[in-house]
Amino acid sequence: MGKKGKREKKGKGAEKTAAKMERKVSRRAKKEEEDLEALIAEFQSLDAKKTQVIETSCPPPSPRLNGSLSAHPEKDELILFGGEYFNGQKTYLYNDLYVYSIRKNSWTKVEIPNPPPRRCAHQAAVVPTAGGQLWVFGGEFASPSGEQFYHYKDLWVLHLATKTWEQIKASGGPSGRSGHRMVACKRQLIVFGGFHESTRDYIYYNDVYAFNLDSFTWSKLAPSGIGPAPRSGCQMAPTPEGSIVIYGGYSKQRVKKDVDKGTLHTDMFLLKTEGSGKEEDKWAWSRLSPSGVKPTPRSGFAVAMGPNNRSLLFGGVHDEEEEESIEGDFFNDIYFYDIGKNRWFPGQLKVPKSEKRKRRRGRQAEAEGAGDDEVQKEAPQGPVEIVKEVVAEDGTVMTIKQVISGPAEEKERSESEEEEEEDGASGPQVEPCPRSNAMLAVKHGVLYVYGGMFEVGDRQFTLSDLYSIDLHKMEGWKVLVETDPKAQEWLEESESDEEEEDGMEGAEGGEQEEESSEEESEDEEGEEQHPSVQPGEEHADYLSRTEQYWVKLARSNMGPDAKEKKVVKVAHAMAKTFYEDSV
Repeated sequence: MGKKGKREKKGKGAEKTAAKMERKVSRRAKKEEEDLEALIAEFQSLDAKKTQVIETSCPPPSPRLNGSLSAHPEKDELILFGGEYFNGQKTYLYNDLYVYSIRKNSWTKVEIPNPPPRRCAHQAAVVPTAGGQLWVFGGEFASPSGEQFYHYKDLWVLHLATKTWEQIKASGGPSGRSGHRMVACKRQLIVFGGFHESTRDYIYYNDVYAFNLDSFTWSKLAPSGIGPAPRSGCQMAPTPEGSIVIYGGYSKQRVKKDVDKGTLHTDMFLLKTEGSGKEEDKWAWSRLSPSGVKPTPRSGFAVAMGPNNRSLLFGGVHDEEEEESIEGDFFNDIYFYDIGKNRWFPGQLKVPKSEKRKRRRGRQAEAEGAGDDEVQKEAPQGPVEIVKEVVAEDGTVMTIKQVISGPAEEKERSESEEEEEEDGASGPQVEPCPRSNAMLAVKHGVLYVYGGMFEVGDRQFTLSDLYSIDLHKMEGWKVLVETDPKAQEWLEESESDEEEEDGMEGAEGGEQEEESSEEESEDEEGEEQHPSVQPGEEHADYLSRTEQYWVKLARSNMGPDAKEKKVVKVAHAMAKTFYEDSV
């Protein structure tokens, strides 16, 4: 009885600490988000000028990560929305909508009036109602400098039949967040976890909300039992019975001032409902202990529901945190979780039967010609390292090392199976390069993987390729769109504030001359080097493109003790004045 009382008291203490941290984060974040709301409003005013739906055939979308890729419930199409791109100095956010035709292998950009604001790390879920609906919740917007964040708590629906966006305003929903997970289950949208971050603080969530697709109302669930610790980026999958499976995810905690410790979660939970999927149903958490081979610890993996009542995850990264740096091992493997059997297993490619017969005939002919003295090679049983090189437009050669585990040993294998493994190991196979934060969708039992990113040293390589694999056959990947190295841009981060300011001025407004020893000549040069306004450029686009420059300029004028909020406001005012004078 005493131990139980202590546990309950400890649990209540943890709840109070979490609530206190949430209030602290909320106060600081509110100040930052007020600054970004004006910029978001500028972008929305531009979107509001669109009055009709415009569909345009286009090349593949630009490189991005943390967007959403969804399968149309009635057509052979994939829907790509939002995402982000970072070029080393500036963060770009998107709210554009692309449709990929599976049959034609072609992209169409669809411009629809009044879309959701630009965002990444949101969640999207498709339901077959009224010709198909794409529901979008949450996500984040970042300033171009990447120093401030705005976390959304809005809910939108794209009516696919009429191609119209609608914002659903319902109270009682989750707080603003990104990195959460959302699935459609029994006429409800279930939202779990995520995080909220400000410049200095952050908080991770493990709360659960349900949005009723019939009454358009939110309800916060209060499941019994011990549930998952707060986290983001987990795997979330619905079961046919209306329950929810949670696996993995990532969270971090502050161990001391300015020092955070990340945690890669590998535990698994079942959120079970006792009812038919109504708001008044009782929910309960329970721990799952699956059999089979679980995925290796990782974050940034992408998830989807596959055929045969199996959920899957693809890729991700395992970061090795050193004292002054983080080195990441990226993955391109697939793991399946069989919901009915509560079992994990890795996805392994098979050799097509026709190809297997050809190889067997070839092996027999070689054996007859070589005689009995020929010694056959053994298939590698240990890990195999594959090295690839990608050349960017600026000539940078990035080497990708990928370690693939060898074929599993079996006690009894037929001769044809051994030949299959031997032949399969001898030739390189087409496959996506290792990556994290990719976008997945499954249509007709085929998995599609788009975009994502990997890192080489201090450089981030953002992808725009599209691959597919038939999950029923697992006979190999197909390349539908290759990454264009020319689409890659990387601007090295300067070593000091002065160098960074000079670099940005050079990038935006021409090359900067050497600094003069006199302050007057320095000011004159700065005035001459202001980033120019491009023909027809709107104020919001100009501010987004040049914000880093104006913030640096404002900070240099106001001094190092100036508060960041005031610096940003002054920078925006300076940029607006210059813009208005220019146009």
